[in-house]
Amino acid sequence: MSSELINALETIQKEKKIPKEEILKVIENSLVSAYKKHVGKSVNVEAKVDTETGLMSACVVKKVVDNVVNQQLEISKEDAKKYLKGAKVGDEVRIELDTDDFARIAAQTAKQVIVQKIKESERDSLYEEMKSKIGEMINGSIYKIANRNIIVDLGRTEAILPVSEQVPKETFSVGQHIRALIVKAEKNTRGPNIVLSRTHPDLVKVLFELEVPEIYEKVVDIVNIVREPGLRTKIAVVSHNPKVDPVGACVGVKGARIKPIIDELRGEKIDLVPFSEDAISYITAAISPAKPISVTIINAEEKQAEVIVSDDVLSLAIGKSGHNVRLAARLTGWHIDVKSEEQKKLEKESNEAAQSEVLDRLDGISDKVKALLAQAGLTDINKLAGLSVEDLTTLPGIGDKTAEKIIEAAKNAAANAPAEEAVAEESTEETAE
Repeated sequence: MSSELINALETIQKEKKIPKEEILKVIENSLVSAYKKHVGKSVNVEAKVDTETGLMSACVVKKVVDNVVNQQLEISKEDAKKYLKGAKVGDEVRIELDTDDFARIAAQTAKQVIVQKIKESERDSLYEEMKSKIGEMINGSIYKIANRNIIVDLGRTEAILPVSEQVPKETFSVGQHIRALIVKAEKNTRGPNIVLSRTHPDLVKVLFELEVPEIYEKVVDIVNIVREPGLRTKIAVVSHNPKVDPVGACVGVKGARIKPIIDELRGEKIDLVPFSEDAISYITAAISPAKPISVTIINAEEKQAEVIVSDDVLSLAIGKSGHNVRLAARLTGWHIDVKSEEQKKLEKESNEAAQSEVLDRLDGISDKVKALLAQAGLTDINKLAGLSVEDLTTLPGIGDKTAEKIIEAAKNAAANAPAEEAVAEESTEETAE
């Protein structure tokens, strides 16, 4: 051993990121192990490598006793005085060893361990590097395809693009260049297990960050992104600069920015939606490419909305297998019910007929008053029966006397309802017989 060893260890420390002290410890342990193979396992040995010179030394440690029983671990007081002046019972004596006898075995062992350590360190380093890159896009070339799983050569290691992370309509061949998102990195005895994805929404996000400077510089933010791989992606964007149009910035002049992204996604449709705190504006934009006639909030607490579109764009608004409205709902966080004008018209007529049928049970009430009640949404007989005169007189055109008449008629209708239902059930049973 010499200073050359220290220089070599410093080089390993710099290049392989393995601390010099760790390798010196390996060498010292190898010396101890080699000597024990040389003389016996029970011997107590200490070894040391000088961190400055690289010189190696070893010694056997023995305990001073009156009567020696185990010569490998014990030494008499008389013999101990040869190595330690004034040695007394209970002391420990260190006897220097000639390392030449077992240094060769120690060197071979140390070399094997160091090589293993270097491999482990490189695997750990590569794992940490890949772990830090989760969520980033990586370039590689297809090494092989096994059971439809794609093995990608990344240079220093390999990664897998499993079937579950592939877009169904995309096809690749061996040797082809590929870009994908790193979604997982796991430790493995052969190196890190890297999993890639072509279906993850963040792949689209990273592509926009690469193509749109305003997104990279945080002038424009991607608020939310939802995707049905191979079909359509919807992205909600917002600008922090009133002079910058978020959608225009993402599209670019004549589509120069969005075109490379669409090409990378093999023609997948992308809808850019300006984010808005106003639910109606947000839903209107999210249902793109269809243009709704109206958007109505049905229940704000449960986030339910109704979208009416013209008959000719109903299929466009819903999308193939419902993917367009489904993505719009996921993007906005609202449950969206899409209807055509014709569907809404039929629904309205049906509701009016049902309301008219209910209100027809109010004997002695004019059609004009019934129309006022229907217009106010008061079509529940039991609810009408429970109202007060003051409640009904808030409606225009209804006075005290009319209100009393309505309540009385509603109470009579509610009282007769069970009997009517019983007759209907009896009639149904007779028909069945």
